[in-house]
Amino acid sequence: MSGLLAGIEAGGTKFVLGIGTSPEAVTARHVIATRNPETTLDEAVRWLSSQGDIAALGIGSFGPVERDPARPRWGQILDTPKPGWAGCDIAGWFAERMEVPVGFDTDVTAAALAEYRYGAGRGKASLAYVTIGTGIGGSIMVDGRPLAGAGHLEMGHYYPQRTDSGGRFEGVCPYHGDCLEGLVSGPAIERRWGASLSELPADHEAHAIVAGYLAQLCHAISAFGAPEVIVLGGGVMKSPGLLKQVREASERIEGGYFPGRERRSIVSPALGEDAGIVGALTLAEEAMHGK
Repeated sequence: MSGLLAGIEAGGTKFVLGIGTSPEAVTARHVIATRNPETTLDEAVRWLSSQGDIAALGIGSFGPVERDPARPRWGQILDTPKPGWAGCDIAGWFAERMEVPVGFDTDVTAAALAEYRYGAGRGKASLAYVTIGTGIGGSIMVDGRPLAGAGHLEMGHYYPQRTDSGGRFEGVCPYHGDCLEGLVSGPAIERRWGASLSELPADHEAHAIVAGYLAQLCHAISAFGAPEVIVLGGGVMKSPGLLKQVREASERIEGGYFPGRERRSIVSPALGEDAGIVGALTLAEEAMHGK
């Protein structure tokens, strides 16, 4: 099969659309605002269809989603709090209108796949990818495939040990309150301290508190999955010095115990902000070849 690969990084705020001859060769991209499903998806179809002969499409979507092809709701966004999008059959919409094979997964798994193959995980057997932004999501890649079971991973919704201010901040997660997402996502930081982490002074308590909670996450990931690389991306991680603080806090928490710790690293995305669209194009390539 010949033709172009198309990719969609479907976020709650914006859709990033991309065209490429391969996942590593993006030839065109376009950004549209996320509005109601019909308006947003129709605009995406029009732009993608105008770019040439599309052979396959890959979608990395905000969630939660049904990513298991054996399930009847595969390709759908499930019970998201984003108005109008719960139950949206996003993969089916594009498959019907574009008449091409469609690959589908979560946005964070798409980014993890891209970093594993073309970025920080190149040449490694395992990688964990976490994005810390409006929400917190994560995925673990082992031998080229994402770890999954009954559903996709929800790293943002585990409960870390409360270590600050006597637990007085209740968190912002509408489901769990002070889960990790409820404590250190972008909206949580804004709610608690009235500004983004990057806007707060370098000596503000928020930096150490956020780093400490993210270090707990890295500790949990290492304890349960022992990946060779943990990639931390998303808007919160753009705060100067935060990655260094997370690394240092992680070392303190580990206490020199974990075997193989000298072979593990905590890094920024090697692909930067391209990880999502490169991952979507990788999903398209897999769909084109029937994987």
